[in-house]
Amino acid sequence: MKIRRVGVLGCGLMGAGIAEVCAKAGFTTVVREVSDELLEKGMGRIERSMNKAVEKGKLDPAAREEALGNLSGTVDLPGLADCDLVIEAIVENADLKVETFQALSAVVKKEAWFASNTSSLTITQLAAGSGRPDRFAGLHFFNPVPVMKLVEVVRTLMTDDSVIEGLHGFVRDLGKEPVAASDNSGFIVNRLLVPYLLDAVRALEEGVGSVEDIDKAMQLGCGYPMGPLTLLDFVGLDTTYYIANIMFDEYRERRFAPPPLLKRMVLAGHFGRKSGKGFYDYARKK
Repeated sequence: MKIRRVGVLGCGLMGAGIAEVCAKAGFTTVVREVSDELLEKGMGRIERSMNKAVEKGKLDPAAREEALGNLSGTVDLPGLADCDLVIEAIVENADLKVETFQALSAVVKKEAWFASNTSSLTITQLAAGSGRPDRFAGLHFFNPVPVMKLVEVVRTLMTDDSVIEGLHGFVRDLGKEPVAASDNSGFIVNRLLVPYLLDAVRALEEGVGSVEDIDKAMQLGCGYPMGPLTLLDFVGLDTTYYIANIMFDEYRERRFAPPPLLKRMVLAGHFGRKSGKGFYDYARKK
């Protein structure tokens, strides 16, 4: 199937980014949010992102206008009825995702493909309740979507080969690089990244080094662009804690278990950059 019209469920941080790259790649793109207020906020986020790219010389003004012309929004699921591919990017709640896909399956054309951008839930769990498990896969984008080149294409035991092949081509059409991942919690990147981040918290707990020295050691010693504790603040301590719990439930291995310090910081509301305080105090940092 040739993908021409793409639907995006959710216009938050990830959904807006996915919609932006689809529209810039020339796809007719329809974004669905649950209210006019959230839709307006999300569409504004997309427009600001494109304007910033123009200011930096990374996007031609004519290309911006063309991309915005490819983009529209809706608050009704039937607004996605003619889409060839629908990518879900709503909250990480399995029951809500399955419920949404069931409602979507009743209104979207039968041959359309569904994909989820989940970073921690298993795709099989979502596909099984979608009404079209053979046409369901994972498309895991990375934040910020317009910048990050990687997309994990996740197949289940039920996904048809033609869908996976088509999604690899779609990702390349977006100007990104697909990697094939099996349907295990965390896929490739988070399965390797989350234990690393949790180990950094354990190292801090055990007095191996200070926050600054742990970060500096991994930056200068391994060539990483940022240290693990800075990255945790950027991703969100609450988000990491949530993902780690899901992965621990799946694997039952200590390396996926959230350290006590991480749990205490989340309970205290120290989520990182978004709350103003995490391993670093952003009220004091420029």
